Amino acid sequence: MLLSFLLSVHSRRQLANKLWARRFFINKLFFFSFSQRNYPDTMLSCYLFLIISLMISFRDVRVSGSGSSCTEYPVFTPPALIVKYGDPANFTCDVCQKDCSGDSSNLEHAVGKFTRNGTTILWTVDRLTEWDISLQCYYNNDAGDQCTTILNPTLYQPPESVSISFVNHTGPMFENQQYTLQCSVQNVAPVQNLTVTFHRGNTALRHLQSNHSEEKKPMNETFTLNITSSREDNGAQYWCEAKLELGPAGPQRPPVVTSEKLPAIVHYGPELIGPPNPDDITVTEGDTLHLNCSFVGNPSPSYTWTVPVNSSLSDNGGILTIKSIGFEHEGQYICTVSNTVGTVTKEFNIDVQASPLIWIIAGVSAAVLFVIILCVLCCRFYKQNRKGSYNLKDVLRFPKHTALPLQNCENV
Repeated sequence: MLLSFLLSVHSRRQLANKLWARRFFINKLFFFSFSQRNYPDTMLSCYLFLIISLMISFRDVRVSGSGSSCTEYPVFTPPALIVKYGDPANFTCDVCQKDCSGDSSNLEHAVGKFTRNGTTILWTVDRLTEWDISLQCYYNNDAGDQCTTILNPTLYQPPESVSISFVNHTGPMFENQQYTLQCSVQNVAPVQNLTVTFHRGNTALRHLQSNHSEEKKPMNETFTLNITSSREDNGAQYWCEAKLELGPAGPQRPPVVTSEKLPAIVHYGPELIGPPNPDDITVTEGDTLHLNCSFVGNPSPSYTWTVPVNSSLSDNGGILTIKSIGFEHEGQYICTVSNTVGTVTKEFNIDVQASPLIWIIAGVSAAVLFVIILCVLCCRFYKQNRKGSYNLKDVLRFPKHTALPLQNCENV
């Protein structure tokens, strides 16, 4: 009798070792496939996770024990037991249907208590706090073999806290530089079921999973993500969430804990706003000139103007205004824009041309003066020579000659 008992204990130990070996292989396979995925393969990985979770659940429950003469095995209800740390738990074990009696069945358990009703065993515990627990429901058949089913409950604990930070960096970031985000999850179990997602605003950046396997007790885990900053990230908020993926047998709403928001400040050098002004600008005397040198940057840039003359100019940051421009304003104007990241300059060459109205007035004045002079000459000549005929062309050419009277011509 003692020999039979020792053999049954040895066979149960062998069965438990095989079960843990299978679970370890499955988890290794899962984490290898998950760690090799890229972000676009998220849906495929989710399906893989669901399938493997089902496999693990059924293997945890339905891998059954020693004895080739066993025609049936005990059945647990529910088939998988996933319990939050410190919560009550219970299950029933239907030992067999026809190949045994209640007296030949039993339940090996480290915690809790059970009652037997025929071939049905009811196990209950008021507060489940054992992280590594294995329950074995078995019976001995007529051939003397022990038919065993092992149930390994999963005890979980949501993260106590989740925090996000930059690794070895404080203060503002700089454009096109690489930085590392770190998401720290405290006191969570089982860590192999933990998934961490990094977010920027409402956009998910990456899903990561722990590389620990078969760790049942709570532990701390850290996840990192490399990012390259851009000016579009300025003002964005980074955060991460930790989720326990416990499969279909777990809670309908997986436990999720999120971190605080981490605002990003990105510094970048000045950059011109809008289309650039031409380098050479021609304006008309008397017009108003606006030189646009508006730049954007973080921190906000400062402006310095270098002008050819000390004139009364209106400087509004990136826009220089010259009212009623004159020839003294011709020359080169230099706009220097700078912040803590960099300095840039922009040059404007101004050419002032005379107003066309001046030429019109000058032409009209010259024409009027010419007409006046001509009229004066004609009047003077007419007064001196009232009679006779003459050629105006000759008069203009020889103003001192006079015409001869016709009567004198006859005498000659």
